[in-house]
Amino acid sequence: MTFASLGLIDPILRTLETLAYHAPTPVQKQAIPAVLAGRDLMAAAQTGTGKTAGFALPILHRLTMEGMVAPQSVRCLVLVPTRELAEQVHDSFRTYGRNLPLRYAVAYGGVPIEPQVNKLRKGLDVLVATPGRLLDLLRQEAIRFESLQTLVLDEADRMLDLGFSHDLDLLFMAMPKPRQTLLFSATFSDAIRAMAKGLLNNPAEIQISARNTTTRTVKQWLIPTDKKRKPELFLHLMKKLRWGQVLVFVKTRKGVEQLVQLLLEEGIAADAIHGDKPQPARLRALDRFKTAQVQVLVATDVAARGLDIEALPQVVNFDLPTVAEDYVHRIGRTGRAGATGEAVSLVCADEVDLLAAIEKLTGQVIRREEEPGFEADHRVPATGGGASAAKPAAATGKKKRPFTGAPGGKAALAPTAGQRPAALAAARKPAGAQTSPKAAPKAGPKAGLPNRPDTARSAAPKAGPAGAAVPRGAIVVTGGRGAKSLARSAGKAAAGGAAGGQRKSKAGGRGPSR
Repeated sequence: MTFASLGLIDPILRTLETLAYHAPTPVQKQAIPAVLAGRDLMAAAQTGTGKTAGFALPILHRLTMEGMVAPQSVRCLVLVPTRELAEQVHDSFRTYGRNLPLRYAVAYGGVPIEPQVNKLRKGLDVLVATPGRLLDLLRQEAIRFESLQTLVLDEADRMLDLGFSHDLDLLFMAMPKPRQTLLFSATFSDAIRAMAKGLLNNPAEIQISARNTTTRTVKQWLIPTDKKRKPELFLHLMKKLRWGQVLVFVKTRKGVEQLVQLLLEEGIAADAIHGDKPQPARLRALDRFKTAQVQVLVATDVAARGLDIEALPQVVNFDLPTVAEDYVHRIGRTGRAGATGEAVSLVCADEVDLLAAIEKLTGQVIRREEEPGFEADHRVPATGGGASAAKPAAATGKKKRPFTGAPGGKAALAPTAGQRPAALAAARKPAGAQTSPKAAPKAGPKAGLPNRPDTARSAAPKAGPAGAAVPRGAIVVTGGRGAKSLARSAGKAAAGGAAGGQRKSKAGGRGPSR
């Protein structure tokens, strides 16, 4: 199949020839005819498979063939989650449509709004924008949606992750209902699918590969190590494996700056991208990396999507992402357009729950390789199905809990695959647990133990003989055989408590096993 067979107009075909686009990719083969036909569409495909051209080419075709733009209006609106992705998509539209009489612009925060307002005065055929800045333009009455024909949400799942849900709702309310709506992403969460039901009208659906899978052109593996040794390990790997260009993902902005400073001190050309840097500095760092002026680009997840770097060989997850879907997008910066690439993750014991979530999402167990000299003192537990099962010890009959290398040498529950960090934190600390053992007196004999049918202590208030509520923890004595003995026991227990504490139970007064 060729692009000409898809019915695109000659100016677009000539541009594709100069770009050496010889044949459409699988997602383009299915998406271009659907968009040309005016259908709503949900398209999911692995990153680097040509999704942007899949919606940009047919949109440019339709805009050229259908009508003119009015002042302050926009005919096609593309919403994206990050500034870098906005620039990337805007550049793609300008490249594909350079032989067409159309007007393009990009709008995002972090830069003055006045130039963006000025570009909108004459109207635009295509506007690529982030939700927050677009809402600012709408509130200033700098943009009108009466002429909107096509709305594209690119990486909509990431927009929800970044907290744009409220902004999106306000924008959707301001847009006309009769329109074409397209959703493109490498991953479609259940939340996105639920949102799509209210936005799309009888959409066509394209699923090029299994949901949330990683591309086969990227070799993946991980190296378990201790958190404090990650910087040293990274430098070691760069020298040992003779890495060229490397894109490194770090969890925090502070961590990004610390790693960049270390690399510069070691004589390695490096730059950074994160949310605290002004947009011109972020674009300058990206340009320096693309032109090989710097060897290492260190970034937070703002760079996980939208960075199309030609023939990038290496991605390193210095820290694992807190959102499992971001792993798919991070490693998708390499191995693009059929090329091969490598993605290595440096994983410490504290990140085992994040690793389990990634492996559950992608349906694979990432291969582990120990690096001699950097073995972890706090081992990274196995993430398979048996990792979280507590096994009885042969000698004592007590439950063993796998050591996870938690701070202070404390053992913790091994996470179930896919379990979230917040859930783990809740599981590790029972409700009402005290943070300091000296903060309160020791628990009584039955503290923390489950209620049993043969115990006299009640877990919830009961009604007394006259129907009055009895305080929680009170011993209720009723008539019948043994009532006097129970009454005497109650009196002794009350006297013992007033005298300064209760005796320990045979179990040693321990609370529930954590």
